[in-house]
Amino acid sequence: MRTLVPFDATDPKTRLEPLLSVDERRAFARVLLGDVLDAVRAAGGDPVVVANADVDVDAPVAVDDRSLSDAVNARLNAGTAVVMADLALATPRALGALFDASGDVVLVPGVGGGTNALVARDDAFRVDYHGASYRDHLRVAREAGLSVREFEHGRLTLDVDEPADVADVLVRGEGDAPRWLREAGVRLDPSNGRTGVSRD
Repeated sequence: MRTLVPFDATDPKTRLEPLLSVDERRAFARVLLGDVLDAVRAAGGDPVVVANADVDVDAPVAVDDRSLSDAVNARLNAGTAVVMADLALATPRALGALFDASGDVVLVPGVGGGTNALVARDDAFRVDYHGASYRDHLRVAREAGLSVREFEHGRLTLDVDEPADVADVLVRGEGDAPRWLREAGVRLDPSNGRTGVSRD
């Protein structure tokens, strides 16, 4: 399945600033992207990175500096998936199940009302990533008369935005991201009652 993977190649992961420097955030975002691309390919997907600047990765890159919604919609057609580049726990099995799920539109909810991944099987569907995108995507699909499958999978729920999200990457991540974090000195820290992270 053709799979669009949106990626911020200029200033990624700004909310990780308390934990990582600017250069580290860029490097970590690239590692996350690589893990997602590997999982997409292993699930039978054909990834295309949609980035706001050129990026050197092992996949075709479409450079588009428009808004995320406009950049994705310009390339979205029937039989296309969209998988965010920071789904650190994504596995081939989880993505394969997403690609095989029935429905004109298949939506994967993220924490906080976002949309972590989707499959569009009808050209009438358009993405809208502003605000609470999951709710908006449900509305867009229903207004177009399209059937909607809400697809929840624990491996696709986490998108890495905040320092607290990094703990899950260290505990459950299976790609290169956990190793990168450990080599950067990021460690699990249970000292505040809930497991978080700290740096050496």
